[in-house]
Amino acid sequence: MAEPLEKPGMPPAPVGTYRLETSPRMISPYDGFVSYQVNVDQNGNNIVGDAANEPSISVDPTNGNKMTIGWRQFDTWTSNFRQSGYGYTTDAGLTWHFPGDLQPGVFRSDPVTNSDETGTFFYLSLLVNTFCGDIWRSTNGGQSWTEWSPDAGAYSGDKEWFTLDRTPGSMGHGFQYQFWTQGFACQFGGFSRSTNAGATWQSPISIPNSPQWGSLDVASNGNLYIGGGNSGSAFWCIRSSNAQNPNVTGWQPSLWRHGKSRGTCWPNLSGSRPLRWPYEQQHLHGSEC
Repeated sequence: MAEPLEKPGMPPAPVGTYRLETSPRMISPYDGFVSYQVNVDQNGNNIVGDAANEPSISVDPTNGNKMTIGWRQFDTWTSNFRQSGYGYTTDAGLTWHFPGDLQPGVFRSDPVTNSDETGTFFYLSLLVNTFCGDIWRSTNGGQSWTEWSPDAGAYSGDKEWFTLDRTPGSMGHGFQYQFWTQGFACQFGGFSRSTNAGATWQSPISIPNSPQWGSLDVASNGNLYIGGGNSGSAFWCIRSSNAQNPNVTGWQPSLWRHGKSRGTCWPNLSGSRPLRWPYEQQHLHGSEC
């Protein structure tokens, strides 16, 4: 078996060597768009010597001025020790605030953020030493976070991703769904579900064909779609129609519908355009896959 893509490496930056120097923040215009640096100090300046990657951004659907980003935070570019950095904005991204990390000094990776229809933010973070993840929640626009699930209590695994059901009145409203690379799991399986907005997670199960490195979304009728590859030429689009049913606790492979394709999945989207996983996500309105 190949080695996991996430594994412990170098030690963290020495104490007292972080956030000592600053420079003007990066503002980058390109082709009509303008990007504003997120990982800045309390005065909005660039922090010299640190680094960040794998950002995941979410928007408050009730107020587009409020956004949050999670990322892998490196306190020094000379070490690959990474933590769970986060930032937030209240003016649609013109200025950003970077309070720090979810758990300073804890080796974390693979950040994924999301938001429900009320503007509550969620942050899925992977503990690299165990490949177990946990869910954090913010009710103040990403300014502060509370560990919502038990520590390492969301199961998870390498290259995890999650989504949630935002449709009021849906059978699975508020459910959260997560899948990961099954070969490097916290315990076993490649998929888990939470029926209480991420506070607790059900025992994992395997997904047909073990898709990996993909994404997932929920249609307006509650059907769950997962798209992922197999490290080769095959790409799988998989649908579950009963993941939204709280009374179903053990899904059988026969209840998943799956198809092999070359990187596209054809749910009935507005505009009749194929959904390309994992590079593009739109809200799904049908059940053709």
